[in-house]
Amino acid sequence: MKLLVTGSNGFVGRNLVENLKNIRDGKNCTRPNIHIDKIYEYDIDSTPEQLDAYCADADFVFNLAGVNRPKDPKEFREGNFGFASTLLNMLKKHNNTCPIMLSSSIQATLQGRFGTSEYGISKKAGEDLFFKYSKETGAKVLVYRFPNLVGKWVKPNYNSAVGTFCNNIANDLPITVNDPSVELEMLFIDDLIDEMFDALEEKEHHCEFDGIQTVLTENGKYCAAPITHKVTLGRIVELLYTFHNQPQTLFMPAIPDGSFEKKLYSMYLSYLPKEKIAFNLKMNVDDRGSFTELLKTADHGQFSVNISKPGITKGQHWHNSKWEFFIVVSGHGLIQERKIGSSEILEFEVSGDKIQAVHMLPGYTHNIINLSETENLITVMWANEIFNPKKPDTFSEKI
Repeated sequence: MKLLVTGSNGFVGRNLVENLKNIRDGKNCTRPNIHIDKIYEYDIDSTPEQLDAYCADADFVFNLAGVNRPKDPKEFREGNFGFASTLLNMLKKHNNTCPIMLSSSIQATLQGRFGTSEYGISKKAGEDLFFKYSKETGAKVLVYRFPNLVGKWVKPNYNSAVGTFCNNIANDLPITVNDPSVELEMLFIDDLIDEMFDALEEKEHHCEFDGIQTVLTENGKYCAAPITHKVTLGRIVELLYTFHNQPQTLFMPAIPDGSFEKKLYSMYLSYLPKEKIAFNLKMNVDDRGSFTELLKTADHGQFSVNISKPGITKGQHWHNSKWEFFIVVSGHGLIQERKIGSSEILEFEVSGDKIQAVHMLPGYTHNIINLSETENLITVMWANEIFNPKKPDTFSEKI
């Protein structure tokens, strides 16, 4: 299959092209039904001759080219409707009736606050042109009305408030939020890319519109990516500052699979300046070694690393309901556990040469001993809850 991507250097285009390359080059094997021979990239610096050649050879066209922030509103029509006309005429010239996808906007509904949008009017004109082309040629057209597009590589201070917030907060720059209660509908780039792959497999999702609301329906005139997120500006900013403060708090909010929080965190990280990619952790050092907290989570406990000097014993305490994993990654040690009220001692010899996870059982006092006379013992630890100094659930008792 030979694919043409117009607007290939834009936000969506760059993400799509790089992910198409992963399939073409065998790096992504999750879509075995998609076979890519060539990817034709067309953007503003390409020539009409290149577009002509690509239109003659393409088996599928992703039309992502368009104008978002022109100096003159007239450029909306020239960049959105005008280029669409050029593209379709070239396909007609070569009698190429391959499927073609159009990147439109929810603003093309011309409903509510979008009723007088020059951008929306130009996008609606492009849609009409595509539907007319389909009737004339029989070509399959897939018209997508996208909401706010977000994700890695969104250009800040351009047409994405979320991209601007991510960039500014990551770089300690001010932001302005006039009304935190305003709700945005967002489509993350990875979910959009999945839908583009579905389109290549002829499994695209269809929809109609109730005002500006997307209503998925099997025989809808339009197409849509099925996974979007509706979140207020206030919540977005709250999360971004939580991510920003993580080097100090070590706190990670809940990020279940597929959640808005997980996707936003990934997006935020893509804006970090070099000096913030690495950050120091607080090492609590004494003559026995050190203990360092690594990460605290909202609902999955915390991670730490413990370093014990040769011959040192650490621990000697028990918990009522808290439990832990001890994972020795370097050195040679002995873990001991004894049930409170019992004299039986359970022993586990551990080594970085054979990494194991050892449960620290509730109701059992436990310790870890560095058996080496020369090497430090390094242990990664996970506890099921964040340490609460007001209710530590930790009681000293020797084995």
